[in-house]
Amino acid sequence: MSGFDTNPFADPVDINPFQDPSVTQLTNTSQSGLDEFNPFSESSQLTNAARTTPATQPSGRSQPAVLQTSVEPTPQAVAAAAQAELLQQQAELERKAAELEKKERELQSNAASINPRQNNWPPLPRKCPIKPCFYQDFSADIPADYQRICKMLYYLWMLHSITLLLNLLACLAWFTVKSERGVDFGLSILWFILFTPCAFLCWYRPIYKAFRSDSSFSFFVFFFIFFCQIAIYIIQAVGIPGWGDSGWIAALSEVKENLAVAVIMMVVAGFFTLCAVLSLLLLKQVHSLYRRTGASFQRAQEEFSQGILTNRGFQNVAAGAASSAAQSAFRGN
Repeated sequence: MSGFDTNPFADPVDINPFQDPSVTQLTNTSQSGLDEFNPFSESSQLTNAARTTPATQPSGRSQPAVLQTSVEPTPQAVAAAAQAELLQQQAELERKAAELEKKERELQSNAASINPRQNNWPPLPRKCPIKPCFYQDFSADIPADYQRICKMLYYLWMLHSITLLLNLLACLAWFTVKSERGVDFGLSILWFILFTPCAFLCWYRPIYKAFRSDSSFSFFVFFFIFFCQIAIYIIQAVGIPGWGDSGWIAALSEVKENLAVAVIMMVVAGFFTLCAVLSLLLLKQVHSLYRRTGASFQRAQEEFSQGILTNRGFQNVAAGAASSAAQSAFRGN
C-alpha cells in the first residue's frame, strides 16, 4: 500500500548528477595528478630532454659548389666519330642486305620446289647443248583479256623473222644477177642476224612482261622501241638501193632487167608493207588496253626508281662511294 501513499502532486526531489560516487572519484584523481606535476622540476626537464632529439650538424667544413666546364671535341675526334658511325651503318646495311638476299634465295628455292618454272623458249631438243633462255606460257602468265593481243604480237615477231629471211634470199638472188649488189646481200645478212633477236628482246619481251605484271615501265619501253620498229619497216618497204632491203624501189628498178628477181623482191616488199600495217594496228590496240590498265608515266618512274634502288649491284656501288667519301673527309680533316 506504500505505492498508494506517495503524493504524485508533490515537488520532485532535487538530484545532483555530479554527486554520483563514480564521477566524484575521477575528478578527485585528475585534480591530484595535476597538482603533483611541476613542469619546472628537474625530473620533468630530464624527461623532456630525453624525448627531444637535437638536429645534427654536418661534420667538417662545407665546400663551395664548383661549376664543371664543358670540353669541346676537336675536329679530328668529330671526323673519327662520324667515320665510325658511317662504317657501323654500312656494316648494318650490308648485314641486312645479306639477310634479305638469303631470304629471297630461300623463297625462290621454296617456290621452285613447289611450282618449278623451267625455261621453255626457244623450244630446243633435249640433246641440244644450248638450253632455253626464257619461260613463256600465255595461259599461265597473261590474263585472259590480254592473251589474244599478246599472241598476235608474238605472231608478228615470227612474221618479222620470216620477212628478214626472205629479204636475205631476195638480196642473194639480186646479187647473183648483179655482182655489184654484194653490199645489199651483206647488209641483209647483218639485218637478219641483228634484228631477229633484238626485236624479240626489245619490244616483244617488254610487252609480255607488261601484260604479265601490269608494269607501266615495260609499257613505255615497248611503245618507244615499237615505234622505232615501225619506222624501220617503212624504210625497208621503200627499199632504197644499197641499204640491204628488197623494197619497192629496188624491185621496180629490176623489172626491165630480170623479171624473176624483180618478182621475188616485190614479194619481200609486200611482206615489209604487211609488217608495217600490222604493227600500226597492233600498236593502236595495245595503246587502248594500256589506257584501261591505269598505267601512267609517274608510275613508270616509280617502278624504274624502285628497280634501281633494290638492285644489288647499285647498292654495292652506293655503299662503296659512301665509304670512300667518308674516308676522304677524315683524311682531309
